[in-house]
Amino acid sequence: MPIENIPEIFFKDPKVQQDIFVYDFKMTSDVVKSKVNLGMNMFSFLQVGKKQVHFAGKSVAVNKDQSLLLKKGNWLWTELLDTEAIYYCKLLFFSEKKLTDFLSKYTKDVKPYQEKVPYFVIENDDYIASFISSLSSITFEDSPYCDAILALKFDEILLYLLDKYGSEFEHYLHALISKGVSPFKNIVEDHVHSNLKLEEIAFLCNMSLSTFKRHFTAEYKEAPGKWLKDKRLQKAKELLQGGDLKASDIYLDVGYNNLSNFSVAFKNKFGISPTEI
Repeated sequence: MPIENIPEIFFKDPKVQQDIFVYDFKMTSDVVKSKVNLGMNMFSFLQVGKKQVHFAGKSVAVNKDQSLLLKKGNWLWTELLDTEAIYYCKLLFFSEKKLTDFLSKYTKDVKPYQEKVPYFVIENDDYIASFISSLSSITFEDSPYCDAILALKFDEILLYLLDKYGSEFEHYLHALISKGVSPFKNIVEDHVHSNLKLEEIAFLCNMSLSTFKRHFTAEYKEAPGKWLKDKRLQKAKELLQGGDLKASDIYLDVGYNNLSNFSVAFKNKFGISPTEI
């Protein structure tokens, strides 16, 4: 799975650095779990379709009635078409410098949330819908006032969201410029019982697969594949012992692509098949 560097792949001239950048994104085929290196903080104003994102130990899914503000970094995300076979969103990217200037002008010197949540879910309303309609990568493209207009649009949406969400949003904005990085173990253990592959967990840790494996073995004194497999099978056993779920209900959630492989691995581990629990 190749890594997409966003927003750089959307720039007409990659050599030109931009503090604020708008891109109209459309597609007509589902994208299943892309790796994205997000180089700038970004608003994703979703208009048609659905979007799911993973960042370190956090994940969230939104629909067309919601928008997202995402912090820069490595993301896994899935974009899905709606019933009309289209996906459409408007993306507004902004630099840390632009955000710092805004915060110094309009907000207090507050401490960011300790958990450093990487996303903020925005519930769209009439004002936001109107704002989205006014935002386009081509509207001001040939205007000598393009940069100034986009700067005003940036201030407008942040001020509106500050008014809408209050201190919760203010704390989140300050957290975006925090330099803290999620610890390696937190990321790994937040995904123990997910269906993410080793390669995908390594990506969320900002590591190549080989570096991740070395780091993991040094930290846990065991190969990551075996460690994750044992943890996930143990979780599967606990779920089955609860009596409400069958193997067919859980095999995907514990990292297996098909029921047969899960059943074989389970029997090799515990000496009995899942149906015997």
